[in-house]
Amino acid sequence: MTLAAQLLEWYYQNARELPWRADKDAYKIWVSEIMLQQTRVEAVKNYYKRWIERFPTPAVLAEASEQEVLNYWQGLGYYSRARNLLAGVREVCAAYGGRVPDDQAAIQSLPGVGEYTAGAIASIAYNRPAPAIDGNVLRIFSRLFCLAGDITKQATKREVERLVLTHMPTQHPGDFNQALMDLGALVCIPRRPRCEICPLTNLCEAYMREVQDTLPVRPAKKVPELIRLAAGLIVKEGSYLVQQRPATGMLARMWEFPTVELADGEDAVERLQAGLLQEFRQDVRVGKSVFHYIHTFSHRKWDISFYQCEWLAGDKLPTTACWLSSSEVTSVPWAGPHHKVALACKNTPNL
Repeated sequence: MTLAAQLLEWYYQNARELPWRADKDAYKIWVSEIMLQQTRVEAVKNYYKRWIERFPTPAVLAEASEQEVLNYWQGLGYYSRARNLLAGVREVCAAYGGRVPDDQAAIQSLPGVGEYTAGAIASIAYNRPAPAIDGNVLRIFSRLFCLAGDITKQATKREVERLVLTHMPTQHPGDFNQALMDLGALVCIPRRPRCEICPLTNLCEAYMREVQDTLPVRPAKKVPELIRLAAGLIVKEGSYLVQQRPATGMLARMWEFPTVELADGEDAVERLQAGLLQEFRQDVRVGKSVFHYIHTFSHRKWDISFYQCEWLAGDKLPTTACWLSSSEVTSVPWAGPHHKVALACKNTPNL
């Protein structure tokens, strides 16, 4: 049997039941693939179901506001994905009558859609012989063919793409891509691959040479940069002072409680007091710390403490700031761990 035949035989017996596999709707596949970037399958399932209930078609999503879209994305992180998805869907509605195009190049031209996502949509929804090369596929083919190249390098990725296209069946390319996804998630996992249940061990050069644990080749991950922060829970008449982040950069246009970054050895209370005075030109008294979180992003790690604060006087605010009551604090999309604190504020007013 060929590689594809063995893999598909295994897949048809062991395929995962996933909500986005219920049909071949290109929009639903698009949503799922964007959500699955940098996020575990189990974490995505409920987000996906909630999203499709609210935005069942491109036309419905295209009419939504960015803030509502970000609220539904809250907790998935990497919020540029949601913004790009909204922009892409609006382009689909404007240029393609609300139907996701069936051409891989056209799909890839949409905002936020890369080669992998375009290949997944084209192959699964439209049965196009398009590869969908992600970390799973790079790992599987590095082991199958004992590739010595660094999988983060373009040359190795192109070699894997060539091999995938060589073995991709013409009749079921979408199933082939999904089979690779499942094999990478369930069997050919990053550490201690489950070779004893793999349907391709008779074809795997790494297994035959007993080097499967050393592949694929990739550089060591960089340690995330640690950033110390202090944030103020400023309360006035039962409402909390919140502020929108800048329009560009990390967590753009997301909301947060007023926050300052701390230098090494800097006292958090003193720095927060000075930062709040500089930002709002009003008297604020900083009290005790009530929350502390360590929140890791891809390249940064926030060490952030939240302090009870009292607004002593003044009514003027910058245009980027406003007051939200405890019942309103979950109505805006929050940056990182600020969401957890907002939920606590909602459940315990005047925290």
